[in-house]
Amino acid sequence: MSQRLTARRTPVLTLRRLGVLLLTVATLGLLTAGPAAAYQPVNIVHTERVQVGPYGVTVGFTTWPIRAMQSLDFTFLPDGGIAGKSGTLKINGPDRRATRRIQPLVRHPRKRDSWGLDVRALDAPGGYSFTFTIDGPQGHGEGTLPGVQVLDQPGPPLPLSWTLGLLPLAGLVVFLLVVWRRLRPGKLPLTI
Repeated sequence: MSQRLTARRTPVLTLRRLGVLLLTVATLGLLTAGPAAAYQPVNIVHTERVQVGPYGVTVGFTTWPIRAMQSLDFTFLPDGGIAGKSGTLKINGPDRRATRRIQPLVRHPRKRDSWGLDVRALDAPGGYSFTFTIDGPQGHGEGTLPGVQVLDQPGPPLPLSWTLGLLPLAGLVVFLLVVWRRLRPGKLPLTI
């Protein structure tokens, strides 16, 4: 009798241990990946100058030339720094989702000495302009950086990219279905 119980419990304990092991590995992977990627520096590769009333502003881009649907950081650094100043930004261009509203200029999360947009993508190619409004010790200023060209998206078209990217997932689902059908865990025979 004890042999039957042992034979019956062995696969359950093995599956349980395997599940705990997989859960532990996944948790450790998630916990260690976050801090490693959290504080990457902002490498500005191209800058443009715009005059916003009495304030000169340096607009920095982390990728140049800009391509549609490619994430990059934008930095906006007025002459004399951002201390004592506030402002807004309006992006005008073919990407309606990115150009709907006027947004306040806030500190860049990884380049704290300037204003900026962190990991932002412009989804449509074409010409964009950045309109700034700044209030500070020298008064109110408005200015526009025109003619920022965004090229077509890099790589293959999105439907093809998604199809190729989902092939491994489809293979995994098929594999799991085949294994499930062959094993049928609820109908496994007892072995002695």
